[in-house]
Amino acid sequence: MVLPVYGYGHPILRQEAEGIGPDYPDLKELIENMWDTMYAAKGVGLAAPQIGLPIRLFLVDTEQAFEEEEMNKGICKVFINAEILEEGGNSWSYEEGCLSIPEVRSKVDRLEEVIIQYMDEDFQLHTETYDGINARVILHEYDHIDGILFTDHLKPLKKRMLKRRLNKIRQGEVRPDYPMKFFSNK
Repeated sequence: MVLPVYGYGHPILRQEAEGIGPDYPDLKELIENMWDTMYAAKGVGLAAPQIGLPIRLFLVDTEQAFEEEEMNKGICKVFINAEILEEGGNSWSYEEGCLSIPEVRSKVDRLEEVIIQYMDEDFQLHTETYDGINARVILHEYDHIDGILFTDHLKPLKKRMLKRRLNKIRQGEVRPDYPMKFFSNK
């Protein structure tokens, strides 16, 4: 089932998420719904806060970011209770977008490598190293479970330039081609 994505300005996107256990209600169904939601919105990642749940859960599918013959370079995984152990490598700039911030894209500097510890959907513990686009998407989604948005990484001038567009999202004036829930102070 495709769920509405919470839009920029909703307080849940700024909340630090809580860890969950294997007894979390309807977890398997929730993960399936998150995959459905992410693919319906043509995303490569989705974090639980983006669908209104303040829990440490996110999905990543970067396989679709590669050409068919290189899809094995991507990952398609569920990350539960993830913790970043280390970031490294060189900083590199890449244009990012976000399902919670439709129609806004901007270059973001991130380090090229990440070591992350997480549990999969069967609550098996993993410690893995990722680089390139895989690391970037993981870091973007990880930010969501810490209440951070990609726009927080932008320089002040760029943030000012995007202010009008961000306010339109906050006010519910932007309509992406996927279900969205807006928070307005009206």
